[in-house]
Amino acid sequence: MATIHRLHPENPQARTIAQIVNALRGGAIMLYPTDTVYAIGCDLMSKSAVERVRKLKQMSNDKPLTFLCSSLSNIAEYAIVSNANYRTMKSLVPGPYTFILPATKLVPKLVLNPKRKTTGIRIPDHGVSQTIIEALGNPIISTSANLTEDDIDEEDFAHQSKNTKQGNVCELPKIELFDRFSKLVDFIVDDGSDHSYKVSTILDLTDDLNPIVLRQGLGVAPF
Repeated sequence: MATIHRLHPENPQARTIAQIVNALRGGAIMLYPTDTVYAIGCDLMSKSAVERVRKLKQMSNDKPLTFLCSSLSNIAEYAIVSNANYRTMKSLVPGPYTFILPATKLVPKLVLNPKRKTTGIRIPDHGVSQTIIEALGNPIISTSANLTEDDIDEEDFAHQSKNTKQGNVCELPKIELFDRFSKLVDFIVDDGSDHSYKVSTILDLTDDLNPIVLRQGLGVAPF
């Protein structure tokens, strides 16, 4: 049965954050809140944990996984960011946007799209998830809390300008969501807030001269 860590949404308790970070470093997976939906996550650098997330979500290895970073400078460690893309991203973060970008060598292969060598990255506007990222020192995986594949395959849309897909998740009340995942994850993070049913807006920025909205979600598309 998963442990539930209850945190203050604006001033998360340092002792509890330390417990969460120690568990993540040990390969734990969690259910946790973001500024969009509740997500399943783990330390990006824990291969065994990433494999567990893929198994839980029934995701094949050719499906890329999104992860959360703490800042634009943090993103620049894991993705190649042009000047044009930097300006676009700076106007949108933190917030409900996922950016598809060319990955650097720091991104584990198990997370990448193997064909395009791209990765999906977010900077959440959410105090608890930001605190966890900063305390961990690594990005954290963020895939929405459904038990089957639900994330868009950007390869299918990469060359289709302005084609969009609407994004929502299964509308389970939080108490049912916690019950559903209590035997599937190692711990659950609860900041006391109501969770959203709307996922992030996905922007493909791999061609900075031709940015594409892959999925319309909570964030308003900037182009």
